[in-house]
Amino acid sequence: MKSLRHLAWLLLPVALGACASLSGRPSDQQRLADYEAAAGPAQTSFRFYNDLWSWEPLGTGHVVVYARPNQAWLLDVPGCVDLPFTNAIGLTSNIHQVSVGFDKVITGRRSFPCTITRIRPVDVKKLKQAEVERRAVQEKPRDAANVPPPAKP
Repeated sequence: MKSLRHLAWLLLPVALGACASLSGRPSDQQRLADYEAAAGPAQTSFRFYNDLWSWEPLGTGHVVVYARPNQAWLLDVPGCVDLPFTNAIGLTSNIHQVSVGFDKVITGRRSFPCTITRIRPVDVKKLKQAEVERRAVQEKPRDAANVPPPAKP
């Protein structure tokens, strides 16, 4: 009986992953690939004046932060284990400047801050275009042989 419970706990992540893939929402890996395709070259810092407009965790190693709807950065934060589970994040900065190797993503009161190891600007227009292309429905006419005859009254 005990081994059956252990087997159930081992299979639970697989079952949950299968359910997530059926939901229609892209996985963290797919979202990360989209952001990486739309990201520019690495830079050492970026200017940050206001509160975060939005953010999206991409697993335990990456987060996208939006200062405005059309201004985003892909941040590498290796080993940031609380990132997928936190409700809010913060960024450290020095004189409105977020810098690689110095500044951190803060995920909560009881967790360790996550050091930013790489910053890349995201071309938000390119990202949105890739999302639209992925959602495009490919239509094709039905084969007349597979269409059932209409019901007679």
